[in-house]
Amino acid sequence: MMECTALESLIEMGFPQNRAEKALALTGNQGIEPAMDWLMEHENDPDLDDPYVPPQGHVPSTEEPPEGRTPEAVQGGTEPTLEELAEVDNRHTLSEEEKREQTKRMMELISQKQREREEREKRESIEREKQRRKQGQELSLIRQKLQEDEMKKLAEERRKEKMEEKLAKQRVREKIERDKAERAKKFGGGCSSSSQASNPPEPVAPTLVPSSPSQEPPVKREYDQCRIQVRLLDGTSLTQTFRAKEQLAAVRLYVELNRQDGGEEPFNLLTSFPRRVFTEEDMEKPLQELGLVPSAVLIVAKKGNS
Repeated sequence: MMECTALESLIEMGFPQNRAEKALALTGNQGIEPAMDWLMEHENDPDLDDPYVPPQGHVPSTEEPPEGRTPEAVQGGTEPTLEELAEVDNRHTLSEEEKREQTKRMMELISQKQREREEREKRESIEREKQRRKQGQELSLIRQKLQEDEMKKLAEERRKEKMEEKLAKQRVREKIERDKAERAKKFGGGCSSSSQASNPPEPVAPTLVPSSPSQEPPVKREYDQCRIQVRLLDGTSLTQTFRAKEQLAAVRLYVELNRQDGGEEPFNLLTSFPRRVFTEEDMEKPLQELGLVPSAVLIVAKKGNS
């Protein structure tokens, strides 16, 4: 029968008997090619090697078609042609050469199916990478917008501080002028020139004037942002502003998304002076703790060449 020939061909190609029988049965015994397609699609099924069990209530027909007639001819109710009879005879009497040719064709079919699957998986991988890069770019734009808003807010705060400092200096100057006028009025009249000569005025203790903000000792300032410059492998550099409390991993992610030096392999970040190579543990630490605030220069180096 045709099914036996297909089963033998699949077994000769290296498929286990359970798989071959199951593939032929579940494809309706339509031949080797449908069975091959089914095997390629279900090669990762956990129960692929389990023996095939026909559905309950299904009794396969054991009735043989009349001699000289194909099953298709019996179902269709027509007499088989000479070509059909010859085809049936050829199916039952395949020579070794024909079996080898059939096996060769099936192996080529297997290779073609595998190439098609690899191409499909490659396209899907490329599409996933495109989606990942798109999401990374969107995330970068959102982060850049937040940083711009933070910079605007910081600039506005600095402008207000300068304005307050200017007003404070103005108030100090006005007070000095008032004190001068009061001293001139106090010592300018009420006594003759002779009495002033004989009794020189006692020295007046200088009026304490609050010092201007510029004269106050400098106060250590807490920075909430830092500017990072990253030198790439080809000599170019990237510059970006980060929050002082952001982790060093944010700088590494920024470099991965924006580097144009053609490097795809993993890399290390390091400083030249004092020389320090940042580890994976350092990636979880904030920039402020690593001493990179208010500004720093980092260098990209291939792993293993640090």
